[in-house]
Amino acid sequence: MGPATMHFRDNLRNDTRYVTSWLSAGFTNDVMTLGNLIYLARITNRVPVLPPLDSYIGKRPTAIPFSEIFDLPRMERELGMDIIEWKDVKDRRSEELDALGCWNVFQVANMHASEPRFSRNAMDLKLDLSYTRAPPSVKLIPGFEHDSHSSFWTLAPLAFSDPRAKALKSMEVETLPGPWTGAVLLPDEQMLCYDYLFYPFEYDTSVYPSWDVVQKHFRWTSTVENIGQEYLRRLLDVPVGGAIPPHITIHARHGDFKDWCNEYDPQSCFASLTTFSRRVAEVQYELRERKGIKVEHVIVTSDEQDEKWWDQVKEMGWLRIDHDKEGTAERYGEWYPVILDAYVQSVGIGFVGTDRSTFSTLARLRVRDWNDGSVRMVKWGRPDADEH
Repeated sequence: MGPATMHFRDNLRNDTRYVTSWLSAGFTNDVMTLGNLIYLARITNRVPVLPPLDSYIGKRPTAIPFSEIFDLPRMERELGMDIIEWKDVKDRRSEELDALGCWNVFQVANMHASEPRFSRNAMDLKLDLSYTRAPPSVKLIPGFEHDSHSSFWTLAPLAFSDPRAKALKSMEVETLPGPWTGAVLLPDEQMLCYDYLFYPFEYDTSVYPSWDVVQKHFRWTSTVENIGQEYLRRLLDVPVGGAIPPHITIHARHGDFKDWCNEYDPQSCFASLTTFSRRVAEVQYELRERKGIKVEHVIVTSDEQDEKWWDQVKEMGWLRIDHDKEGTAERYGEWYPVILDAYVQSVGIGFVGTDRSTFSTLARLRVRDWNDGSVRMVKWGRPDADEH
């Protein structure tokens, strides 16, 4: 592949098939979606083309390439596969409009959806997408309106010519015209495209194929590493070049989780700091027994905005990176508060997270698999949710 071109097709190899998708769910879910895209590319023998992460950070949507956060060359070496980004295919300065046929998976898997999943990626890349409704077989639980999941192994056949043709022949084809040109296109065979790949969500506490095969290789760039190490040294009062002591991180997710509290007020619904401290004590004990390590430093990450809550964190003897006081966004960009929180979590020897938070899920997996650390997840939703 040569330098990025004004039209993406001018930069595709005739002997190579590709697969892409779009992002539309916030930082962590978008990272997981990209992991799913790469996993699907692996099992279909295609080259994944990664869109930039594109979410509301602060007050406006801001796009950032995957390779600015994660070490893409290292990942390619470890996976033994080529992985490219849209910025490598189509020039980001291009104003040329390209039509592309894609599969509409979201509307099939989510019975309440009225259209394909919206993403700003297509607008930013000047792509006019014509969506064909995917076959009913992509829905994980047929006819069940309360589940929106699909499966890698029902999506994968659409990457191959014969199953694709069979699927199109077996159903009434519903194809939406592109919103800009009105082009009506069946899903492209060279640049295979799915509207949304977050919901092949095949994981529980121990089994997560996309993590085990792909996402555990999402290692930080040296830039993220260096900034994260600088923050930790300052927080833990470690001189430049000194070894950073082992620490446990907490992720207490609040924010929009209050919408799931039902009849309980947030204070009763969310796990208390005392509840988190019990889980921290379990992790500390396990690390002493298993590794002979006494861990005293506890760092709290949270989206909580109430400074009184943070005062209680301080009273517990726990630490916090205050990104407002650090001027993180002003110094490094609006993505970096969340990126650095994720980094700090990932280098700990222990982790205590919030049940049902994908941000906590990835931190738990990183600490468990990268560091052989000890991990716990705190349940919430009612006052006694984490009693055990």
